[in-house]
Amino acid sequence: MVASVLFSAAPARADWLLTPFAGATFGGDSDKEKFTYGGSLAYMGASVVGFEMDFGYTPTFFEPGDTIEFIDDSNVTSLMGNLVIGVPMGGSGAQVRPYVVGGLGLLRSSVTSTDQFFDVSNNDFGFDVGGGIYVFFNDHVGIRGDARYFRSLRDPEPDNEFDIAVGNFDFWRATGGVTFRF
Repeated sequence: MVASVLFSAAPARADWLLTPFAGATFGGDSDKEKFTYGGSLAYMGASVVGFEMDFGYTPTFFEPGDTIEFIDDSNVTSLMGNLVIGVPMGGSGAQVRPYVVGGLGLLRSSVTSTDQFFDVSNNDFGFDVGGGIYVFFNDHVGIRGDARYFRSLRDPEPDNEFDIAVGNFDFWRATGGVTFRF
């Protein structure tokens, strides 16, 4: 009986999902785990396909001895527009929704030296792919766990042609947060 409630298709409804989150970046250019936080706003229509805007901020992304020596301050900001595919399981109220996500957007990194000799900021196009799960306790409140891979995109030949290639900057992000559904 419990399995039939959890794994039955949910009635069609449209939801806005607001999730403030916190977690860690790791792997790739993030040599050590770093604290990250942000939020996402997703719209899931009556079907399993939706759209999400995701904002993440990682202060002190690079540290002395990581990729760059003699740095005083650094951070990475991501702003992504994503396609979300998630199948709701369960009825009204309590519900589980596993999902996959992927999209394109901005990856901004900023590094300042200890002697203020240089201040380097890069605004790169990038992409993210990942997945996670929403678990709702009632019609309006739940939790979300999420893991995503971020990577920069670049123009391999700076000319007047539109070419795109995978860049060198990458990292993983794992987060958890409280989701408000309205």
